[in-house]
Amino acid sequence: MSTILDIADAVTASLNGGPFDPILGAERRYQPTFELPDLADLKVSVVPKSVEVTNATRESGYFDCAIDIGVQKKIADEAEIDALVNLVEQIADHLRQKRLDSFPDAAFVSIANEPVFAPEHLDQQRVFTSVLTVTYRVRR
Repeated sequence: MSTILDIADAVTASLNGGPFDPILGAERRYQPTFELPDLADLKVSVVPKSVEVTNATRESGYFDCAIDIGVQKKIADEAEIDALVNLVEQIADHLRQKRLDSFPDAAFVSIANEPVFAPEHLDQQRVFTSVLTVTYRVRR
C-alpha cells in the first residue's frame, strides 16, 4: 500500500485505541461529507492530505505525509463547543511527539489546528467542525 495510506491507517488505529471517553470511532475517508442528521453523533474522519518528497541521499528521500483529522458534530447549545475544542486538543496531545504503534517508521514532524472551528458551519448549520493536520516523515 502507499506510504500515506499506511500512515492514515496508523493514525486511525492510534485514535481508536487512545484514552478517549467515549471511544472516537475514527474512520479513514477520502471525502468526509455527511448529511446533517448523521452529525448528531460525533464524527472523526482521517483523510490523507498531501505528500512532499525531498532528497535525503542519492538513493533515498524524505516523504512528509500530511494527514487531516476532522472532528464534526451538530451542537444543541454553546456549552458543547467548549467540550469539542477540548477534545480536539486531547487528540493533538495524543499524537504530538509520538510514533505510531502500527507504523513506527513514521516520525512525528508537526501538528496544526486550522480551523480551530469553522464559524460558517456554526452559523449556517449549527455544526462544530475542526481540522487537525498532522505531518509524519518517512525515509525511503
